[in-house]
Amino acid sequence: MPTRKEQHMDRLGDDSWELPQVFEYEGQPVRWHAIGTGEPLVLLHGTPFSSVVWRRIAPLLARRRRVYYYDLLGYGRSHKEDGQDVSLGVQNRLFDGLLTHWELERPDVVAHDFGGATALRTHLLDGRDYRTLTLIDPVALSPHGSPFVQTARRHEQAFVELPAYIHDALLRAYIAGSVHRSLSEAEMLRYTEPWTGDVGQAAFYRQIAQMDDRHTDEIQDRYDEIRCPVTILWGEQDAWVPLDRGRELARRIAGADLHTVAYAGHLVPEDAPEAVVATVLEAIGERSATTVG
Repeated sequence: MPTRKEQHMDRLGDDSWELPQVFEYEGQPVRWHAIGTGEPLVLLHGTPFSSVVWRRIAPLLARRRRVYYYDLLGYGRSHKEDGQDVSLGVQNRLFDGLLTHWELERPDVVAHDFGGATALRTHLLDGRDYRTLTLIDPVALSPHGSPFVQTARRHEQAFVELPAYIHDALLRAYIAGSVHRSLSEAEMLRYTEPWTGDVGQAAFYRQIAQMDDRHTDEIQDRYDEIRCPVTILWGEQDAWVPLDRGRELARRIAGADLHTVAYAGHLVPEDAPEAVVATVLEAIGERSATTVG
């Protein structure tokens, strides 16, 4: 009889997301993939998501560019283990290592949520240059973290020990709050699957426990040092990081263009993938129309 996970994966259909390549970061496997040809463009996801947020976006951008994407350390298909550092303090070092591994010097970068903080930290702290940077509802200003995040951060072990059915209910409610529309069951399973089971549940609360304002404190007064054109895309119904944060971020980055998306929450790549594709193509100088299927 199929396991629950196998049943879940069957329901995802034939287009389930694959990351066949492996990069070893300090002995920890990080899963990644690249598609398309042309100049490089890198996609960074946020929390509590994975590179699956790009599943409808990456193939379209790959018509024009060589598109790279990966799962952050401790997320998605990448390695998870007890005691692991999965904080923003390590994710920029991982991204720096991946850019070296991929031999990319000035890629276009598109980053969502914690991926935005990762891209900004890699640029400002590790000295990596980008051709353009597109930030989608990024975590870039302190303080950050919802009431649920604040509670789970203080009581990590208690949440790790929750019965699986309670954890599943919390996880689904949390992810549902990131979108303006309702996710289908198949879509919800794409986001919850990496965080289920003993390993996944512990990993979910581990990444929450390691959220710390100091990682944005280190860079948020340095945004005037950014060395590339910046485009900011924000969901008008973002209940996690309100639009006012986007306006403040745009004010701090000289020349930044702020675009808003109606009827979209925090997870804009899910609510409005067509807006992401159009905005990125404009930001990187590829303005021809492209549709989302």
